[in-house]
Amino acid sequence: SAAADLRQHGPLAAAATAAAGALVAAGAARAGLRQRKSRTCTGVEAQPIQFTDVCDQTGVTLNRYMIEMTKRGAIDADMQSIFNSIREATKVISKLVNRAPLMQAELLGYQGAVNIQGEDQKKLDVITNDVLKKALSYTGKLGTLASEEEDAPVPGVFATRNADGQVQSRGDAVLAETGKYVCVFDPLDGSSNVDAGIAVGTIFGIFKEPEEVSCVLPSGMGPLDDDAAKCVAGTLQPGKALVAAGYALYSCSTELVITVGNGCIGFTLDASIGEYVLTRPSIRIPEQGKIYSMNEANFNDWDKPLQDYVQAIKAGKGKSGERYSQRYIGSMVADVHRTLLYGGIFAYPADKRNVNGKLRLLYEAAPMSFLVEQAGGKAITGHSRVMDIPPVAVHQRVPVILGSLRDVEECQEYFDKCDDPALRQRCENRMKGIVL
Repeated sequence: SAAADLRQHGPLAAAATAAAGALVAAGAARAGLRQRKSRTCTGVEAQPIQFTDVCDQTGVTLNRYMIEMTKRGAIDADMQSIFNSIREATKVISKLVNRAPLMQAELLGYQGAVNIQGEDQKKLDVITNDVLKKALSYTGKLGTLASEEEDAPVPGVFATRNADGQVQSRGDAVLAETGKYVCVFDPLDGSSNVDAGIAVGTIFGIFKEPEEVSCVLPSGMGPLDDDAAKCVAGTLQPGKALVAAGYALYSCSTELVITVGNGCIGFTLDASIGEYVLTRPSIRIPEQGKIYSMNEANFNDWDKPLQDYVQAIKAGKGKSGERYSQRYIGSMVADVHRTLLYGGIFAYPADKRNVNGKLRLLYEAAPMSFLVEQAGGKAITGHSRVMDIPPVAVHQRVPVILGSLRDVEECQEYFDKCDDPALRQRCENRMKGIVL
């Protein structure tokens, strides 16, 4: 029993035992569970993972978890290697974030450059992007990398350069025989808060590189060579094509929350042993919460359906009859993490100045929506599901409303009842791959 495990092995081992029922194999390739344009596959029948011989001092580490998942066919060895790199990179980023106040000249403040979205880059934006990109490139398991801090997707191979920056050699074409993955990421979400010591995070998503690539290339990129065009084509996939996603939260503790399509699992970094340890074997978002998380300073510029919904839940006139409280940090990872654990609704909606929202679809909205859905929640733009939107640009922005199933469904009802044709048209255009 769980109580016996707790007495015999301690809380970490008990958590590992609880994980046995939550961990199931998804198939040799998670993408096989979905219909793709080029093929349709069927996943392997799910089998529970039983943890034995668990160390009562460490519990189940992320490394062991991934080994067990690989043994049972839930992920392949290449995916395991990618997660190993993400594990090491996020540990380095956690150290950098924690040491930033002690190394202000090197780590805090602005870099003096502007990224492709026109945003001033913080020093840590550039440093953490480099950490994550190099860690993933060294795996040799990625075909393409795309980041908030990169103008365009880049090949996922490590290049050796001379002192002048000229490429001397590149790694072999990655996964030429076993298939390619595409990794998209925001290396330091909420970096505008980092100078104040407020929680920040890393967001990532992993796609299988499609066998047949065809896409609408982003406007304004200029002529692309074959390699660049292939990178972009492999990257522009809807969220429903994700095979894995996750985020790292750098706060009073460093937490890593992941999914490979079998639900949500959480790990906490144990600094004493330098390892992520399983602490949340199965994260399930409450069906309904009592918290709304959004920047209410923009209330007057929101779409009318969202205004009406927020006014209703604040006054206790929503379906639950409860008066909701506002909690808003301003860092997506931190706000979504709280929403996953406590329930409620998070939104970074469209407004009059940003009719398409501000969150990036590929490496912020889609991975977070995947995690929330895997935890039993829902994610929409207003009328539409975030995961269904076909991206037409690497840095495309979308409105995001996500959280507890009943809360988001109630909010969506306000949008569905709205008779604003322009609002509905914007949602329909996104689903058609039209962004104005």
